[in-house]
Amino acid sequence: MRQLTYVEAGQVAWQEAPDPEPTDPTGVIVRPLAVARCDLDPIMAGFGIFPGPFAVGHETVAEVVAVGADVRERTAGDRVLVPFQVSCGTCAACRDGRFAACHTYRAKAGCAFGFGEAGGGHGGAVADLLAVPSADHMLIPAPVGLPAAALCTLPDNVTDAYRAVAPQLAERPGAEVLVVGGAAASIGLYAVAAAHACGAGRVRYVDADAARCEAATALGAVVTHLDGPWPRRFDRAPIVVENTADVDGLACALRSTDDYGTCTSVAIHFAPTTPMPLLELYTKGITYHLSRADSRRFLPEVIALAASGALDPLAVPTTIVPWDQGDEAWLRPATKLVLERE
Repeated sequence: MRQLTYVEAGQVAWQEAPDPEPTDPTGVIVRPLAVARCDLDPIMAGFGIFPGPFAVGHETVAEVVAVGADVRERTAGDRVLVPFQVSCGTCAACRDGRFAACHTYRAKAGCAFGFGEAGGGHGGAVADLLAVPSADHMLIPAPVGLPAAALCTLPDNVTDAYRAVAPQLAERPGAEVLVVGGAAASIGLYAVAAAHACGAGRVRYVDADAARCEAATALGAVVTHLDGPWPRRFDRAPIVVENTADVDGLACALRSTDDYGTCTSVAIHFAPTTPMPLLELYTKGITYHLSRADSRRFLPEVIALAASGALDPLAVPTTIVPWDQGDEAWLRPATKLVLERE
């Protein structure tokens, strides 16, 4: 088969690879129909965060083409979404709903597709075929009526945005949401869309990028175009999405969180230590959360929201490119890139 492979920093190329086999009798082989580029993917491929070579891509909608002997709920021809993290569904963590902390599948960068050996060596989605273990647990039927280009965005970046606002709005219906920064280009905009879909009273968006500010305005946010360094804080909101990947931006977002509010980071802070206004968090009772999004946990809710029409992922600027042009497009700038088979 052919797969889009990260070769070295700044280089991806189509390469031939052996067809994958089912990992065990509970696994299936799927044919990816469309793959969205995660906000982290250009950084991984551009700077060589993880050693290659490895097949790229982990946001996908696919068609099942072969099933293992013990698979009961999935059959060839099914159109499915694939959570980007690999989990078994039966270990103690999975039984507790902590699928991203699965005890069976572990890896340095968290067990996931599209991260090479750092993700457990499970292959990448920009490939003719992909082996998916624990298929009855992992795979989620794709709803009818939604195009593949929209569906493939859901397993990671849309889910990441959703988990940063939806549980918080369930506890505080109609609350205001503040999205600070655009380091993860699509996630911040998906957060605006998800907040509106989940009933936020008002959504504010802050970014230094004019194009993203324009997109956030189109999504219904009240926008502040940042011109210069991060201020000490913005007007406080009970629900804050921190998307700066910057020490000063993080401090600003935390100080912009209202008393007993929640601030969730969706951008990765690579620095080993980051100064934080801990005393202010303590005195104001602020909850700060950072983690990968738990794809298998939240994806069914995200699919339902998209299927209802309340959340349209394609309202975020999306560049759709033919599958065969993946090697040319993967490292090009785009708020959201989708590779789609014709």
